[in-house]
Amino acid sequence: MAKEEIKKNLMGFEKPLEELYKKIEHLNKVSSSGKMDFKEEIKMVEKRIEASRRDIFSQLTPIQTTQVARHISRPTTLDYINYIFQDFVELHGDRNFADDLAMVGGFAKLDGLPCMVIGHQKGMNTKENLYRNFGMAHPEGYRKALRLMRLADRFNRPIITFIDTPGAYPGIGAEERGQAEAVAKNLRAMAELSVPFIAIVTGEGGSGGALGIGMGNKVLMLEFSIYSVISPEGCASILFRDASRAAEAAKNMKITAKDLLELGVIDDIIKEPLGGAHQDAEQTAKNIKAGILKHLEGLKNLSSRELIADRYNKYRKMGIFAEVAELADAHDSKS
Repeated sequence: MAKEEIKKNLMGFEKPLEELYKKIEHLNKVSSSGKMDFKEEIKMVEKRIEASRRDIFSQLTPIQTTQVARHISRPTTLDYINYIFQDFVELHGDRNFADDLAMVGGFAKLDGLPCMVIGHQKGMNTKENLYRNFGMAHPEGYRKALRLMRLADRFNRPIITFIDTPGAYPGIGAEERGQAEAVAKNLRAMAELSVPFIAIVTGEGGSGGALGIGMGNKVLMLEFSIYSVISPEGCASILFRDASRAAEAAKNMKITAKDLLELGVIDDIIKEPLGGAHQDAEQTAKNIKAGILKHLEGLKNLSSRELIADRYNKYRKMGIFAEVAELADAHDSKS
């Protein structure tokens, strides 16, 4: 990304870098006038920026990670498809109501291996986000995804999904057309898929909107993405009646890749370039591709029955519970 774009899209916690970028801008202007050459000074300032950014991103809070996951310049599903896959053929429509532009997908090749790629699609600006409904799919989006997953299953093609959505669209029309039923039906269908299935959270993994295409044999997350049942703001509004306490909610929700790996919800974390995926989309895509190939290698040798059993066991063992002795005894005595 160009330095001008990086400076323009600095997040709140990156403000210490703003003065350094201004200094580079000033030195460049003086150098371009031909009066003096400040190349060495510019290199020194750039090193200071890199060191400062490294320090900042080594200690991000969950709410700051959320800001990175939502960054307007963060690469989208179509960006990753262009970098990672070859011969992508987008397929449209759910064969029932409409073509949802917030969900994209189609056949592609991964280093010659035919596969199915599906993902939420956000925009890079207001106009694009309105066109893509901010990555929030309607029921027809999830039904399109289901149609494509069944096609992949029929032709024995591995499925790769990219998750980046605040959640399934909660509008009246979406509810009238069966939003909850569409997501639930996808969950049941994904449990029965007989092909390798890898899901990758690339930005926001929000609620049922994320789960609707996320029930993979392997679930991976980019380093600065989030995955949760609700947004930090929504959680704070419900629990504390105060959306301004989102930072507190985010801390307790365990929404970061590191937390979710420890809890066993995801299987691997994909490294991002310093400062986030938006700093270098091509390198991020290379890291994602390496992660896909790594986990696909282990899944390719499993039979259809083994893939289904693997997926079942993965989700069956999630969560930890304890039975209180007194309640257990009371239950036994009633029996």
